[in-house]
Amino acid sequence: MTNKQITQTQYTQTAANYQLYLPMDVEEMIPMDDSVRLHCLLCERMDYRELLQAYSPKGRKPAVDPVILFKVITYAASQKIYSSREIEKACRRDINFRWLLQGYAAPDHATISRFKQKYLTDTVMEQLFFQQVVWLYEQKAITGETLYIDGTKIEAYANRYSFVWKKAITKHEAKMYAKWQALLEQINTTYCQLFTSPYETFLKDLKKVLVFLEKIQEEENITFVYGKGKRKNVLQRYHEQVKEMLQRKEHYDASNEIMGEKRNSYSKTDHDATFMRMKDDHMRNGQLKPAYNVQAAVDAEFIVGIDVFSDRNDTTTLIPLLQYLKEHLPFTYRHIVADSGYESEENYVYLKKQKQTAYIKPQNHERKKKASFKKDIKYRENMAYDKGKDTYTCANDQQLHAIRNYTRTSQTGYQSQVTVYESEDCTGCPLKEKCTKAKGNRQLHVAKEFLAYRETAQENILTETGTLYRMNRSIQVEGTFGVLKEDYHLKKFHTRGTGNVRNELLILAFGYNLNKIHTKIQADRLNLYYHPLKPA
Repeated sequence: MTNKQITQTQYTQTAANYQLYLPMDVEEMIPMDDSVRLHCLLCERMDYRELLQAYSPKGRKPAVDPVILFKVITYAASQKIYSSREIEKACRRDINFRWLLQGYAAPDHATISRFKQKYLTDTVMEQLFFQQVVWLYEQKAITGETLYIDGTKIEAYANRYSFVWKKAITKHEAKMYAKWQALLEQINTTYCQLFTSPYETFLKDLKKVLVFLEKIQEEENITFVYGKGKRKNVLQRYHEQVKEMLQRKEHYDASNEIMGEKRNSYSKTDHDATFMRMKDDHMRNGQLKPAYNVQAAVDAEFIVGIDVFSDRNDTTTLIPLLQYLKEHLPFTYRHIVADSGYESEENYVYLKKQKQTAYIKPQNHERKKKASFKKDIKYRENMAYDKGKDTYTCANDQQLHAIRNYTRTSQTGYQSQVTVYESEDCTGCPLKEKCTKAKGNRQLHVAKEFLAYRETAQENILTETGTLYRMNRSIQVEGTFGVLKEDYHLKKFHTRGTGNVRNELLILAFGYNLNKIHTKIQADRLNLYYHPLKPA
């Protein structure tokens, strides 16, 4: 061995006795049953017109064919590779990625990142993802009949301490309005004006008064002074206070517009993220973090729909998710299986109109099984109901009669009718302390239509089919989230904004479905849709 210094960049150019360069046939090195071959087979059957339309017909051709780049990115997701730099490294070193590139040079990370941001947008990826779902339906890999729905909260790519709360905005805005009224009174006294400012025209009046003060400054040729030792006149002080309030008011209005009617918070570094209570970590620290509510629809273990919401509750996400699937799929699911978090009268009514059977577990399903619940006299379920007389009878044989009706409006604007029942006289009742904390008579607020839907759903889930669906929901959709979080490392998003996050999820779901169909084909269980019930 010589001590000759290596100076050339091409390491094999002048080296002696270097290892021989063996002829390598990539085609022979990849097994015939490898998932990359299946992935390529599926992608070759897809329609890429929407993706290709994003490219201009003028100018130079892209360094790598867009279809091949799509194959590379989605296959990378199936291999748990998400970073553009890691994909670039895989394209240089991994034989499967080299095979997918079909002779093209490995793209650099900038090319991959630009492709995902500019060309493979969420609308394009959405169209390609649902092509995969339709193909699964045509191959009878999914039922097209039974849909399992669940949600989970995933942390956003945002600063954890950049929160803006709606309650704080409302409180500070009210305080500022009180200061504005006092300042406006001073301005009226000083300049003999009669400005009035209702709360509804707060922003408009701030601008009007600011223009008035600037007009006085121009007419009287007053120069505002700044710096240490300078004394400001009354006009300048009024002008600065009004200008500061105007800036704050515009900031408050912008924050309220970002949050809208449904949300109570947002993150300064990702306006679409809402602060949500996450599940406890290993140290049992349940924290409020900027997050998204991810909703997934699963059929036969495949993800057939996935979307992201800023709503903290699952209740308001069911209808948008089903409408989203209806727009993109050529078939309609008839059986909707979900847990108690999706129960609401609005959801029941929607499913009935769409002729879909609701297998939604009522929120009181588990609680009703407990002996402590059955013995508790304060619950409506433990009171006898006379349908003919429309009365409830309490534990002390007092009848509760319907006294009035009112309309209750939900967060989404849905209106339901509620009937109020009140007992005849609770004075001196020995059971009153156990029955109610109210000073007067006991009242019940009952939404009759909702209870009728709940009773039907309860009957549905207790059938043999309903029991099978409920067990499969806990295995299939909850199992899907478990795999995505642990195996695919979906614990925090890598992008910001609803569109980018949705795109990230669709790419991940595409890769997940690829691995799932490959596994099922190899295990010869492609047409097994349900996990069977185990005998008691």
